[in-house]
Amino acid sequence: MTDAADLFDLTGRTAIVTGGSRGLGREMVLAFAAQGANVVIASRKLDNCVTLATDVEKIHGVRALPVQCHIGYWDQAETLAERAFAEFGEIDILVNNAGMSPLYPSIDAIDEALYDKVMEVNLKGTFRLTALVATRMKASGRGSIISVSSTAAVKPTPGEVVYGLAKAGLHNMTESFSRAFGPEVRVNCIQPGPFLTDISKAWSDEALVSMGRNLSLGRAGEPHEVVGAALYFASDASSFTTGAILRMDGGLH
Repeated sequence: MTDAADLFDLTGRTAIVTGGSRGLGREMVLAFAAQGANVVIASRKLDNCVTLATDVEKIHGVRALPVQCHIGYWDQAETLAERAFAEFGEIDILVNNAGMSPLYPSIDAIDEALYDKVMEVNLKGTFRLTALVATRMKASGRGSIISVSSTAAVKPTPGEVVYGLAKAGLHNMTESFSRAFGPEVRVNCIQPGPFLTDISKAWSDEALVSMGRNLSLGRAGEPHEVVGAALYFASDASSFTTGAILRMDGGLH
């Protein structure tokens, strides 16, 4: 019989986390490292990646590689993959967490530059990075891909139209890549609702109260609450789970 705790052991494995220096990405980096995984921490701000990598190595005794990467650029996604494989030889886990949803005054005010930027960060670069990493994973015989979408993918609002389109694309990519790279590579998606990450600092008290009324749990999520789902998908605990979209939204009505 397999010990339940052993199912979540990531000792000797390596994970790439985009958008990994803060918010949900940071929590996943710390959780993977605590379970024994080496980590590649990627984001646009190298200083933040370096700071977290230093803490991870000091606290958990694993290797942590900070990489500056704007995932919206095709070539930077390729460079990230190249650096990760050059440093560690194999990658076992990829978390596509980087994303953005800029504000706009009205839908007709969305210009081509904003549209392209949102699509590039949330979908285009993620597609390229995943295709490269999953191909190498399949050749090595195993791997787990985790994308982070949003409730906007299925319940969009007027304030996040393009973002919702891109995140819905991640859902499609999850299912199509699970078929393309299976059975060796499992491909799953976490669909978060509102979490109290950096972006939530701009939310008013009234907005938080209103939000709570629309959630069965009556509150937004704390960043660390993503860890259980991330460890499940990253580890052998989810060995028979692929192509799945996991709602993690506090019971959004």
